[in-house]
Amino acid sequence: MRTWWTPQLHALFGGIVVAIGISVMWEQAATTWALLAAAVSTAFLWWQGRSIAAVWAWTTMGLGIESMTWPIVTMIRMRTGENQPTEEQMETILNAVLFGLFTSVFWITFAFGLFKRIREQNAPPVPPPGTQLVTTRSKKKRARR
Repeated sequence: MRTWWTPQLHALFGGIVVAIGISVMWEQAATTWALLAAAVSTAFLWWQGRSIAAVWAWTTMGLGIESMTWPIVTMIRMRTGENQPTEEQMETILNAVLFGLFTSVFWITFAFGLFKRIREQNAPPVPPPGTQLVTTRSKKKRARR
């Protein structure tokens, strides 16, 4: 049984998932920023989420973009400190790049699959082969030999 508020409830859950993703990936993110991200992402999902599938497609796209920015922010943060990063900082950058690349590819691919599924569900049905209307051919006069 679907009700009118089900996509909105999932938009709230999606906003919470994005906020948890921010707080997990960026340990130094303040609680205020995570709550602000949850509010903004919930509002966006509420606006774009016409169905539950659309809400989760946008949520996974947000997680993919978030995962993609994680290594970039990590490298910028390490670079603003000293001139040469230490070995520990290089390990942190390597982990961020490897895991950020893997998770961003996973989430964005998952999101594109959901978007494709939504597009196919909203497309008009294609008639099965063999049931197409047969057009009558006009009879051409053959030339006599």
